[in-house]
Amino acid sequence: MANFCYSNMFYGCTSLTEAPKLPAKTLTSGCYYGMFWNCTSLVNAPKLPAITLHNNCYYGMFYNCVSLVNAPELPVTKLENGCYKGMFYNCTSLVTAPELPATTLAIDCYSSMFQNCTSLINAPSILPATTLAESCYRAMFYGCTSLTTSFELSVTTLATSCYESMF
Repeated sequence: MANFCYSNMFYGCTSLTEAPKLPAKTLTSGCYYGMFWNCTSLVNAPKLPAITLHNNCYYGMFYNCVSLVNAPELPVTKLENGCYKGMFYNCTSLVTAPELPATTLAIDCYSSMFQNCTSLINAPSILPATTLAESCYRAMFYGCTSLTTSFELSVTTLATSCYESMF
C-alpha cells in the first residue's frame, strides 16, 4: 500500500451501511485516514486485523459515523504517532470502546479517539501502558457524557500533556 492510499475513500457516503473487508496486516502512513468520514448510516465497523501500524493510519477513520454501534477489535501493542487519533470522533451511537492492549505508545496515538461519543458507557477495562508519550491520551474521552466505567492506569512515567482534557 502507498501512503494515504485509501484515505477519504468513502467520505460522505451517507447511505453506506456495510464496510468492505480490510485484510491488511501492515498499514502505511495515513492509509485509512478518514476512510468512512461522515458515513452516517454505517452501523458496524469492519475487522481491522493489522498488527503493524504507521503514523496516522487510522486517523479519523470513522469520524462522525453517528450510527456506528460496534467498534472493531484493535489488537496492536506498539502504536505510532497519531495512529488512532480521532478514530471514533463523534460516533454518538457507540456504547462500548474496544480493549486497547497497547503497551508502547506514541505521540497523539489515542488523542481524541472517542471524543464526543455521547452514548459511550464502557471504556476499556485497562490501559496497560506504563510509559506515556506526549499527548497520547489527550481528549480521548472528552465529551463522553454517558461514560460510567473507569479503568486502571498502571503508569510510572508521564509525558507532556499526556492526560490533557482526557475526560
